[in-house]
Amino acid sequence: MMNSLERVSLILQHKEADRVPVYPLINSISRKYTGISYAQWARDAEKCAESIIKATDDIDVDCICSLVDLSVEAADFGQEIEYPEDAAARPSHSNWLIKTAEEYSKIEPVNPRKTPRMSGHIKLCDILVKARGKEKPVVAFVFGPLGVLSMMRGQQDLFMDLYDEPDRVKSALEAVNETLLEYVRALIETGVHAVMFDTLFASQSIMSKSMWDEFEGIYVEELAQYVHGQGRMVMIHNCGTGIYFDAQIKRMKPEAISFLHIPDDCSSFAEAKEKYGNVTTLIGHIPPEWLITATKEEIEEECRKEIEMHKKGGGFILATGCEFPSVLGPEKAKYIVEACRKYGKY
Repeated sequence: MMNSLERVSLILQHKEADRVPVYPLINSISRKYTGISYAQWARDAEKCAESIIKATDDIDVDCICSLVDLSVEAADFGQEIEYPEDAAARPSHSNWLIKTAEEYSKIEPVNPRKTPRMSGHIKLCDILVKARGKEKPVVAFVFGPLGVLSMMRGQQDLFMDLYDEPDRVKSALEAVNETLLEYVRALIETGVHAVMFDTLFASQSIMSKSMWDEFEGIYVEELAQYVHGQGRMVMIHNCGTGIYFDAQIKRMKPEAISFLHIPDDCSSFAEAKEKYGNVTTLIGHIPPEWLITATKEEIEEECRKEIEMHKKGGGFILATGCEFPSVLGPEKAKYIVEACRKYGKY
């Protein structure tokens, strides 16, 4: 009987393990295991770690990811963040840090080891690695540079600035990326097995492939090269429609891609497996919102279909295509794990 680390390691090498690994992205529901609010879960690294460990053990997933919310990095540049009791932390839309294009110039590198939220995330990863890193892969979650900047400017205004003020945007991106490079260095020092970059903008639902490559591709390539240079794996998360597998693989050479929708150059999930299944490990792609109303039988059938489609030759981890719905309890996550054990054997 393999442990999770052994199982995932084989699958990432495109080899067949005892069964398909399973990891619904259960992060936010973990707070229910300790009875704390979303706000406390987001800002208290020790309580967050306790929650994730308890959820990991109870649901018995094969991986641990340190995703908390997408505001971690932006907060430490000075963006005002709202911390609702029952929802993910988010930037204040009435008080963007960058209010005009001229204000991109005030974005300067910060030290993530000393700022509140990134240092807390480093601590979170350290606790998770020490607690479960010998049995399960621990993956540090980092928002990509363009995504971080959008959390300080707002997506709509940032998108216009890419056309109107590209040099100002790039100057700020360089400062963000310098910070992220040091952030990744600190995360790797905790012993995490991989770093997962959220490349939100690398999909047809937001911008063209060439624009993404110009404004984020070159920066995430630098981050990915550093991670690989330290002997760690690079993973990508992108739940956008028409995700750009090809452009991201060219820039980042990821060991795995977590995705929800069919890549832009494929007509089906089966074609995605055929085209990319030997190039990178596919992580996905159960629709999270669908789980809210899905029955146990429907969940089992969806898992069966995805496993049968993707499991041959390894290179597949059954997962939700984005974060498991925070409004749910652990029951439906357990259905996914049960279905994977039933249908995922090699």
